[in-house]
Amino acid sequence: MQRRQPSGHQKRAERASEQAEASSEEQWQALDVKYQHQLKALEAKYEQLLQEQEAKHQEQLQALKTKYEQQLQEALARIAELERRLSKDSHNSSKPPSSDGLQRKTHSQRKPTGKKSGGQEGHPGVTLSMTTEPKAIISHRPGDCEQCGASLREMAGRIVERRQVHDLPEIRLQVTQHQVEETTCPQCQHINRGSFPPEVSAPVQYGPRLRAWAVYLNQYQMVSVQRTCQTLWETLGCALSEGTLLAWVQAASKGLVSTMEQIKSRLLASRLLHPDETGIHVGGKLSWLHTVSTRFLTYLAWHPKRGRLAIEAIGILPQFAGRIMRDRWSSYDHYDCDQSICGAHLLRDLTRVWQQFKQKWARTMHRLLLALNRLAWYWRNLGANCVPKEIRDRWVARYFRILALGYAAQPPPVPRPAGKRGKQGQTEPKNLLDALLHRAHQVLAFLDDLRIPFTNNQAERDLRMVKVQQKISGTFRSEDGATAYSRIRSYLSTMHKQGRPLLEALAAVFQEHPFPIAFSLG
Repeated sequence: MQRRQPSGHQKRAERASEQAEASSEEQWQALDVKYQHQLKALEAKYEQLLQEQEAKHQEQLQALKTKYEQQLQEALARIAELERRLSKDSHNSSKPPSSDGLQRKTHSQRKPTGKKSGGQEGHPGVTLSMTTEPKAIISHRPGDCEQCGASLREMAGRIVERRQVHDLPEIRLQVTQHQVEETTCPQCQHINRGSFPPEVSAPVQYGPRLRAWAVYLNQYQMVSVQRTCQTLWETLGCALSEGTLLAWVQAASKGLVSTMEQIKSRLLASRLLHPDETGIHVGGKLSWLHTVSTRFLTYLAWHPKRGRLAIEAIGILPQFAGRIMRDRWSSYDHYDCDQSICGAHLLRDLTRVWQQFKQKWARTMHRLLLALNRLAWYWRNLGANCVPKEIRDRWVARYFRILALGYAAQPPPVPRPAGKRGKQGQTEPKNLLDALLHRAHQVLAFLDDLRIPFTNNQAERDLRMVKVQQKISGTFRSEDGATAYSRIRSYLSTMHKQGRPLLEALAAVFQEHPFPIAFSLG
């Protein structure tokens, strides 16, 4: 069977269909190319956005890292600073021993000798010896013969052995009655009447010695008011009220106003003064007890401020023309008198720099200052006025060589943060080096004048007992109480230094004639 050929119409339809398919294929290819371009563009766009986001996140992450690293460094620096503060105690700073707490360790500058404590072999010793004038004698003799029983009461005896008992007599108040009498003149019949002494001003009163004893216990020995009254009752049978004791304290304080002026005038005429201050509480508020003292004089005064305002109010250093032995408190720099720096303070500061910052120069300087002190004692005991110049110059050269080593050991300064103003802070070792360098003439002055001591321990000793008072009472309840303590303690400390009996000195205050203050160059 012959196959039928397609007609022209069919051919045209087929060609049209093929052309349509070809056109559609071209369109699909064009669309595919278009979509591929769009896809690549979107892919490039999102890739760029992703990179930008990643860069942004990296910047934020780096900023956070820098921030937290800075905070960590600040926290570590703060921790180190707190650890340095906690490491401060009385052996490596100016803090008093009372602040060390119950767990404190002793750090003495003395070297062990290997000897046992107590008296050494060959020490003469002192024992209780018999007196040649006993107040009472009690004889112990037999009444009857041990063999035959005959009475021996009328028989003369002889002393074969003596023993003495040193003891207190029974302590009771001694009451003295003052009586005023009247007499009639035999010539004119005028009635004449006697008069009481000025100190006998009430029908019944306590005498100056009892008042002195009570104030001495309370103010000098720091026995509390309640226990002072109890002690007087137990020992003397004296029923004294707390109000009466406090009134006696204030009376003694008022009686010493002129004496305090005497002490001040003697201090102004002295050659060397020891000023210092310590914190106290007056009425629950922080105040400061200041002292200016010598070997023979003590002046105490309290003030709400610590620095120059208080020094000006006390009025001694602004008028003083001699030399002061001081610590590194900057308030003393305002006065033109000669000045020396306390070696004990420097030794404690050097100990801290060595122990806390591990800088070897500080330990070397510590040893040098101790050696210089021994050198001064050696020439002082020989009667010299100063260390010979050749020897002094060799030691001073060593002093400055150690300072050079110290400066070389310091790390480079930390750059100032942007936008921060004010003075750039320094480390403790650098501050101490600057003080030792710029104040070298004050540190080493004791080599050129052997009358100058190495330390300011005199002032610290005169302030030490107020810390005991604060431990007992915690505070002075009133300003009058702080003023009374300052005046009475100044007077009694001065009397003690000058070898005067303290109870008699206080009794003289209540008799309105305090002991005069002896003059001394100090």
